[in-house]
Amino acid sequence: MKKVENCRLDLKSKVRRIPEFKGVVFWDITPLLKDKKCFGECIKLLADHYRGKDIDVIVSNEARGFIVGAALAYELGVGFVPVRKKGKLPFKCVDLTYKKEYECDTIEVHEDAIEKGQKVLLIDDLLATGGTIKANIDLVEKLGGEVVGIGFLIELGYLDGRKAIGDKYEMFSIIHYGTTNG
Repeated sequence: MKKVENCRLDLKSKVRRIPEFKGVVFWDITPLLKDKKCFGECIKLLADHYRGKDIDVIVSNEARGFIVGAALAYELGVGFVPVRKKGKLPFKCVDLTYKKEYECDTIEVHEDAIEKGQKVLLIDDLLATGGTIKANIDLVEKLGGEVVGIGFLIELGYLDGRKAIGDKYEMFSIIHYGTTNG
């Protein structure tokens, strides 16, 4: 476990904090993604946590969630489903409008992307207030999927995003800011 903690400190140092981006602090993961060892370690940590669990497909929200979710889906040998902003997907979609930290947004997924009863792992780069991941949960469940876990690269504990999601789902985060872990 000590190795993971040391690694988390190294990963944390690769996240750039940009104050006042659209009225919020933006946690930029591009330096982490650029570093092949750190990016690989993130995917390994997530894969190790979810390996052996009953997962059919990973669902991730654009844009940074795609990067993490698709790489993890490949590593775990499961399918990948993108959730996109309204108007970006070419087939018939189910959509949902929700409030983010700084604006409202509408996301959508193809209506045939999730089969009834499929075991879904939600993966995103960041848990802030929980609005985006809650909208993803609602879309997956609307299509009949079963959310079996939720994972993040970064969790901003000081924004209480877990409260928006509740205790129903197992959640895992690698890097923590504003919690007992960081």
